[in-house]
Amino acid sequence: MQQIFDRYINYLEAERNASPYTIRNYTTDLLGSGNTKGFFTFARERGTDSLDGVDRALLRDYMAYLAEQGIVKASIARKLSAIRSFYRYLQREELLKVNPLEKASSPKLDKRLPSFLSIEEVKQLLEAPDLSTPKGQRDRALLELLYASGLRVSELAGLNLEQVDLDSRETRVRGKGSKERVVLMGKPAAGALATYLGQGRQELLGKKDTHAFFINRYGERITGRTVQRMLGKYARLAGISKRVHPHMLRHTFATHLLDGGADLRVVQELLGHANLSSTQIYTHVTRSQAKKVYLKSHPMAQDSETDGLESK
Repeated sequence: MQQIFDRYINYLEAERNASPYTIRNYTTDLLGSGNTKGFFTFARERGTDSLDGVDRALLRDYMAYLAEQGIVKASIARKLSAIRSFYRYLQREELLKVNPLEKASSPKLDKRLPSFLSIEEVKQLLEAPDLSTPKGQRDRALLELLYASGLRVSELAGLNLEQVDLDSRETRVRGKGSKERVVLMGKPAAGALATYLGQGRQELLGKKDTHAFFINRYGERITGRTVQRMLGKYARLAGISKRVHPHMLRHTFATHLLDGGADLRVVQELLGHANLSSTQIYTHVTRSQAKKVYLKSHPMAQDSETDGLESK
């Protein structure tokens, strides 16, 4: 079992270009970690200790167990996705003739609109780093690029120098499924990156040599976890009460583009979404925002008319 799982992890890293975050989640979901019971731990406790002994009934029992533990639907759906992916791999490698979970259904998820920052909140966040220090120059460049390009945090942390062209203000990244795309940036982001490359990065790098674009104080590639902590710190400094995380800046990037009149398919391309349906959730956000602006601003949208609109 462990040998097969190790080969599966190698497959995810080499062929699917899975991020360390995804690898960690899949490992926990399948094998467990600490007090977290993975699917195959649960299966063994139910008397199933072989890969082909798993069936949909066992999977339903596992999902029921997770629900009893208070695990939210989105996390249950993610765990189910990890299990399905593993069994598709087993069938692909001909380790199983039939995938017993092929027709297993996912729990119906509640639709949640992504949270995002206002333009004023973004300005406050971008101005929070201290530009008199190398770390502050790096952090300003990092925040500017996240907001300007809509990069995933794994794509940002994995950037190398040769992928960023400040003259054309373009960045070439390899995202999910090893798909390559070009993302853009404006002049403010390009200026912040130029300052970081010319000053802050050189001081952080010291005598080390690396192609990594964003580096830490030891001259090594920055991690996604560091970026998450950084955003929380600057959100507090900026007086933003929301829990700010890297994906929120990706949501903010998409929402502000659509609010500004960008075409949905252009936003899909910039985000690197394989399906348009993944991008369409942002149209609900912008409709919601438009409704709030209308109710607040239109002279005939007050009192009784407001009540009527809010009930719809």
